[in-house]
Amino acid sequence: MPAAERREVIARVGTEVFAERGYDGASVDEIARRAGVSAPVVYDHFASKQDLYERLLERTRDELLEVWREHLFTDESAEVRIPRAIAAWAEYVQSHSYAARMYFRDATGIPAVQAFHREIHAQGRAALGAILGREQGAANIAGGGDAEALEMAAEVMRAGLAGLAIWWTEHPHVPRERVVTTAVNVLWVGFERVRGLPPARRAGAGERQGPH
Repeated sequence: MPAAERREVIARVGTEVFAERGYDGASVDEIARRAGVSAPVVYDHFASKQDLYERLLERTRDELLEVWREHLFTDESAEVRIPRAIAAWAEYVQSHSYAARMYFRDATGIPAVQAFHREIHAQGRAALGAILGREQGAANIAGGGDAEALEMAAEVMRAGLAGLAIWWTEHPHVPRERVVTTAVNVLWVGFERVRGLPPARRAGAGERQGPH
């Protein structure tokens, strides 16, 4: 197997093990065994368990931010872009369930790992705040257009979606469409109130959603 493919297998299996066991409960030996390699091969690609964990967190952060950028950075109206972005986020969470579980759950154990996990989320929050700053009326929602105010609004959105993602992993029977509907209804309220928009509509459909 080419080195790049082997590295990807280790990363995929590592994501699964970290999601299932948490950082403390995961071991390089188990990751190696499930990836079909030896522990030294894992160390050929990643300096340590912590290095592997941190690289996986960074990758998930970047992929999630790319979802928001792809669906929000267009010339379409917010009524189209925001519900579609939330639907894309839910699709990512569902199709990358192990990565979502690892990423959204708080790290435990080694202080350095906890600090890195907090920093990853802080970076994602700052980037999401910058994305939200592009939206008309964002300053009204945040109470100001400065970076700190936008970051605060982004944290409300980030924390809410993180909690929803964790809840969804514990209730996998709930259809994705229902998760999207709930998220759109809750998160859209702030935008529609300050911008005078009509109630949120289902992503990709013209049906009016629940009462506001």
